[in-house]
Amino acid sequence: MKALDELTFDNRFARLGDAFSTHVLPDPLDEPRLVVASNAAMALLDLDPVVAETPVFAELFSGHKLWAEAEPRAMVYSGHQFGGYSPQLGDGRGLLLGEVYNQAGEHWDLHLKGAGLTPYSRMGDGRAVLRSSIREFLASEALHALGIPSSRALCVIGSNTPVWREKQERGAMVLRLARSHIRFGHFEYFYYTKKPEQQKELAEHVLSLHYPECMEQPEPYLAMFSEIVERNAEMIAKWQAYGFCHGVMNTDNMSILGITFDFGPFAFLDDFDAHFICNHSDHEGRYSFSNQVPIGQWNLSALAQALTPFISVDALKEALGLYLPLYQAHYLDLMRRRLGLTIAEEDDQKLVEQLLKLMQNSGVDYTLFFRRLGDESTALAVARLRDDFVDLAGFDAWAEQYKARVARDGDYSEAQRRERMHAVNPLYILRNYLAQNAIAAAESGDYSEVRRLHEVLSKPFEEQAGMEQYAQRPPDWGKHLEISCSS
Repeated sequence: MKALDELTFDNRFARLGDAFSTHVLPDPLDEPRLVVASNAAMALLDLDPVVAETPVFAELFSGHKLWAEAEPRAMVYSGHQFGGYSPQLGDGRGLLLGEVYNQAGEHWDLHLKGAGLTPYSRMGDGRAVLRSSIREFLASEALHALGIPSSRALCVIGSNTPVWREKQERGAMVLRLARSHIRFGHFEYFYYTKKPEQQKELAEHVLSLHYPECMEQPEPYLAMFSEIVERNAEMIAKWQAYGFCHGVMNTDNMSILGITFDFGPFAFLDDFDAHFICNHSDHEGRYSFSNQVPIGQWNLSALAQALTPFISVDALKEALGLYLPLYQAHYLDLMRRRLGLTIAEEDDQKLVEQLLKLMQNSGVDYTLFFRRLGDESTALAVARLRDDFVDLAGFDAWAEQYKARVARDGDYSEAQRRERMHAVNPLYILRNYLAQNAIAAAESGDYSEVRRLHEVLSKPFEEQAGMEQYAQRPPDWGKHLEISCSS
């Protein structure tokens, strides 16, 4: 394991030059202290977990100190925000400190969010607050534990720095890890500003570093775009299967690697509601839960437009045409497994759709339903879950179809079925009220609940002794929390 001063930097994005980013030093926080750290994320950098408790750790990730080899840069990009094009966005409160490679040869961006003003801050203050930093940390690590592609979070550093949002809060920084922080909006920026040389340089950078296998194809750029389409189809399929709502699917929040990042007003479904809107600023419901699938395609279309200098329109359309079939295949495969099914049948899609329709009208807890479905034999499970539904006749009809479907699926024991279902159906998810409880304690100076919740969510499929309170349905107040972009 390494100490903090033993990290090896290789700042590949910084070497692209000033057309792609601006050199900015982080603005230090007052009286920095560790709120929470992820041992699993630290392992990606070969860091010994004990270094998180040292003073230099808080100093490095709060802007007070900087490695000599680090080259902090604020990245420039643009993007479509709620459907409208914004010509220049960029890292308004984040800095790419540099790229580090580990003993396995993997490169990781160190991206510090809440680091102060940059040339791209616009009307903002460049800061992040404690609550938003805690939410992003917990979400990043929780999604990874669920198997959903995501950026990672190394730590949250709190402070006494005052920050004004709806009220005065305290500033914080979260250190984010990803193989790249390049977004759809990076390509849009150079396309719409008519800078083909820089756009080609960016494309070559992404292709050679992140999609090297595509360089062996007859049309490398097209192969890369096709891979981006599939990765996003798979990511959004997992969002939908696990009830995750991103909340702000602007093209500047979409990763070129098909990972979840830029967490703001996200939420997991409590009661199943296909029309759920987690961002209270989303007045038209553009980024509602059910709209995430078509918006994913819309965003890929925006990226495709930016790639027209390199790829023919017909080829781009053909690649885009793969999105929905790929999404459906990934989604149905995961939903089959969530239902305990191992063999595909033609009517499985209808079985899933009928269940979700019944859930929609009954206020059924989405996560706990699937977990309880695997707790015992099929007949006993559906009998116990029946009372959660309003349309009893409809549920009874679905239950008979489901029991027959399970019977046809294969000859395996109830213990095998339970083990298989519990391996894909979490008991613990990051419910908004759990995050809010942890945030309230942290804002009072008690970080134990944030750390405990992080530990529970790091093993979402395993029943953990003494943690029953994290697997309960939320109280009524917990279902109606309003989450804004500043969250």
